[in-house]
Amino acid sequence: MLYRFLFAALLLASLTALHASETRYAPAWASIAPKRVIKHSNTRNDTLANAVAGLQPGDQLVIATGTYSVERTWHVEVSGTAEAPIWIVAEEGARVVLTRPDDKQNVVNIGQKSPVHHLCLRGLEITGGSHGLRLGQCSEVWIDQCHIHHTGAVCLTANSANTSRLFLTRNHLHHGGGHGEGMYLGANYGEFIMSESVIALNHIHNCKGEQGDGIEVKQGSWGNLIAENDIHDTQYPCITVYGTAGKPVNIIERNLCRRSDDSAMQVQGEAIVRNNVLIGGKGSGFASLDHQGKSLNLQVIHNTIINTGDAFKGSSWNAREGMILANNILYSRDKSAMNFPKGKEGVTITGNIVLGDAPKQGTTRGRGLEDFVSLSWDGEKHDATLTVEAPFDHADSKYLLDTDLIGAKRAGSLSGAMAR
Repeated sequence: MLYRFLFAALLLASLTALHASETRYAPAWASIAPKRVIKHSNTRNDTLANAVAGLQPGDQLVIATGTYSVERTWHVEVSGTAEAPIWIVAEEGARVVLTRPDDKQNVVNIGQKSPVHHLCLRGLEITGGSHGLRLGQCSEVWIDQCHIHHTGAVCLTANSANTSRLFLTRNHLHHGGGHGEGMYLGANYGEFIMSESVIALNHIHNCKGEQGDGIEVKQGSWGNLIAENDIHDTQYPCITVYGTAGKPVNIIERNLCRRSDDSAMQVQGEAIVRNNVLIGGKGSGFASLDHQGKSLNLQVIHNTIINTGDAFKGSSWNAREGMILANNILYSRDKSAMNFPKGKEGVTITGNIVLGDAPKQGTTRGRGLEDFVSLSWDGEKHDATLTVEAPFDHADSKYLLDTDLIGAKRAGSLSGAMAR
């Protein structure tokens, strides 16, 4: 058996090696070259904000190493076009720090006063202030390879206006204050909605504060892809996603979530959850319940969920439309592999490998952590590659996915997120 790199190592390689034109998570205009390149190195107050305000479609502002503190409220209101985006980037090899002297305002606001589109921020470090980066009336805005940390409130928010086609990729977020989320996307009860956006290849950790989700996508937000994120050490779930209110489903795939003081992942409904590895939630590994809407049309397929408590908990799955639990590995050390507190009428349960209490129908017994190359209950070890001896060749062909968590071809009928 060929040894596979740990998912975290793969993610790190993705973060450092992929160029904008090579990642499938980038916008359609990612490879368009700038028409004019402007260098900026003046760190005096307002000079950077003024330079940004003067950008025109096709401009690229390249910022030199330095700490740029903007004392006033900073609103970015410049937009490019699909043929001529605007780029605001750190000079190659430079450490560009954006901050402010207190937490009375956000460090950077984009689209808070007027709509912004076809704009990319890349390679910037944002720290201090209230929110690190706040996105308002934004579409076709790309935040890539930015480091947002130690903020007074949430690291990155898009919860004050409707947003669409955001691309939040390859960022490093940690140690936000206030509610403590890494990303807070959409608003409660669908007041503001994020749609058709991509949240991928981010490293998010140490989210505590009053709540502390890693990524939180609110009720009514729809058609979004949440993929290949590495999220750990959170107070609330690593990933929390509500429902879409009947709009196209959200897709949550190929994420690594571990060490949450709550459930490792929580999804209300109207989503496809596939090829994720979830380990070490103090609540459940995966939880689904009614919250601001009802749980329905939720497919949980080919995930590996390892937990000391319940592996899977479907609190609101009884007699709900479109509920599928198929081809997963669900291991609980001390409780239930599957817990349906209010019943499981109408739920499709098939092809699952379980350890802990579970219905007999649709399940096969696993052995324990010896079924994996290197995995621990607390998520410190998280290589979920199957050993040769693992008795997992029981997946239901109706729900079989072609590829696994790292994109490898799935040979045979193996359950779980990882092949051999």
